[in-house]
Parts: sequence; C-alpha cells; structure tokens
Amino acid sequence: MTKIDPINKRILRELTRDGRISNLELADRVGLSPSACLRRVQELERTGVISGYRAVLNPAALGVGFVAYIGVGLGEHTKAAQEGFERALQRAPEVVECHNITGTIEYLLRVECADLPAYKTFHTDVLGTLPHVTSITSYVVMGSPKDMRA
Repeated sequence: MTKIDPINKRILRELTRDGRISNLELADRVGLSPSACLRRVQELERTGVISGYRAVLNPAALGVGFVAYIGVGLGEHTKAAQEGFERALQRAPEVVECHNITGTIEYLLRVECADLPAYKTFHTDVLGTLPHVTSITSYVVMGSPKDMRA
C-alpha cells in the first residue's frame, strides 16, 4: 500500500482539480523535482490510489437541464431483485450514478435529463415499470455550490 504522506496528498489534490496538468506544473505546485513528482504519480497509479482520469463535462452543452437524486425502495430484499434492478438501470442512460445504500431505501440514483418532461417519462416508463420498486422519492437539484465529482 502506498503511503499517503503530505506530498502525496498535495499531488492528489492538484490532480483532482486538474487531471491534465503537466508533470512540470504539478511538480512546481507540490514542491518536487519533475522526476520525483513523476515517480510519485506513477506509484499512485500503479498501486491503484489513482484509478483513472476523467473529463468533466458541461451538462448544459450536452442538453442536460434537469438533475435529480432519487431514492428507490424495493419490495423484495433478495439478491435476484437487486440484480434485476441493477441490470435494468445499466440500460437507462439517464442514470449516471447508482448506489446501493443502507437505511430505509435500497438505492440512491443520480439522474440527468434534458428537462422535467424527460424526467417524467423516465420516472413513469422506466422506474415505474420495474418489478419490486415500491417507492420512488425525487430530490431535484436546484444548484451545486460544491461538486468534486470528476
């Protein structure tokens, strides 16, 4: 396991902010030589601390104007019911995150659609038709003052 010392923490913070930063700029920001910085980044990648890099997309440029988190409760708590629900969501492009959680519901989804009518269609034609779904609670995102997802 890679030691996450203060320098590695700074490297990870900078890469989280900008995954395309050059090694030269990254080294300058964290106070290392470029070769030492590159060795640390490669070690963080090799050990799986850094599991990949992603592009941060502009939802409005992609026609996404509606975001909601949805709590979903299932009527059956069997492995088959969960696997069936998860398979169905793999086919739903509106679902960009699906988390199996503890508490009064089984799943928390992040759904992105063009607008409210598109969400209503998803809610009715996808979630509303899945077996074992007994509750759907929508939380509409009105703004995101902090969003560290990449």
